Amino acid sequence: MSRLEELIQELCPNGVSFYPAEDIVKLNNYHQLGADELENLIVDGGDVPLLPSSRNYNWFTTKEVAGDLLCYGEVFTMGRARHANTKYVKGYFVSANNIIIESNDKTVVSTRFLYHYLTSKISDFYVETSTYPKFDNKLFNTLKIPVPPLEVQDEIVRILDNFTELTTELTAELTARKKQYEYYRDTLLTFEDSVEFIDLENLCDICTGSSNTSDSNDDGEYPFFVRSPEPLKKNTFEFDDEAIITAGDGVGVGKVFHYINGKYALHQRAYRIHPISSKINGRYLFHYFRAVFPKYINKKMYEGSVPSIRRPMLNEFLVAVPSLIVQKRIVDILDNFEAICSDLSIGLPAEIEARQKQ
Repeated sequence: MSRLEELIQELCPNGVSFYPAEDIVKLNNYHQLGADELENLIVDGGDVPLLPSSRNYNWFTTKEVAGDLLCYGEVFTMGRARHANTKYVKGYFVSANNIIIESNDKTVVSTRFLYHYLTSKISDFYVETSTYPKFDNKLFNTLKIPVPPLEVQDEIVRILDNFTELTTELTAELTARKKQYEYYRDTLLTFEDSVEFIDLENLCDICTGSSNTSDSNDDGEYPFFVRSPEPLKKNTFEFDDEAIITAGDGVGVGKVFHYINGKYALHQRAYRIHPISSKINGRYLFHYFRAVFPKYINKKMYEGSVPSIRRPMLNEFLVAVPSLIVQKRIVDILDNFEAICSDLSIGLPAEIEARQKQ
């Protein structure tokens, strides 16, 4: 008999009481920040999590930068739209336009137990609309939540947290593999002077988009590239081509890079770099950009209140252009290595996915 079974047999052999969520859960809104406002708080190496309303980004700030926006507690977020940001926090945080949930009496039910239970029941209190599934307060408040004794809650939390910890360890291993990949990538993309170097403006068409972050839609049909590591979605597209996307300003300068070949939308402060020369392989250019551009732009970028890239900085960026055969070999090696680090069907990503399902 497991420890959980022993506790249930000892403490609640005849079952447990169910309570409406409104009796045991506290809902808060905190600050109504927009996505762009939250992005501007990002600090490299920060230790205060930023909780956006649309995606579970790994964004952080500091207490000093957060200022009056700083919140403290043991809480978790629910997005106003399903599949949006759901994250547990114990300590300081800054929230955007999302729903903050916590126990209203920790002697009866723990917030961590509520987090595990409610994230498993999301479909019960989001309703379908013409745009996207929305959080329904009435359904949520009347949701019946089982409340076993705290000892049973703690054991359930311990079991589920152990799976979370295992996933965290696997993720750390995957991070180490990615660093190894970056080392080989940088080595492969370091060339002697014998290779031709060409200005980017002579290889590509360069422009920005016309959309704002607020134009995104969680159930949109097309990828919408903003200035963040994860793209959003949008119901309309602006371009249909092969391109490298990079952030034009903000914390993503020199760090955010995307490759796309198809239809997509683009933020007005993100750059589209579309290969037009027969000398360049678009996928090779993507790998080269990620390896070389950060060092280049860190020396060149405009350091105002927000780091930014000016168009001439992109125009003058020199790209090493070996033969197309060499470019293809490099692409094959790096794409295979990248798949091992990111493909959900193989390697560590597949193991992480399996643990999450388990």
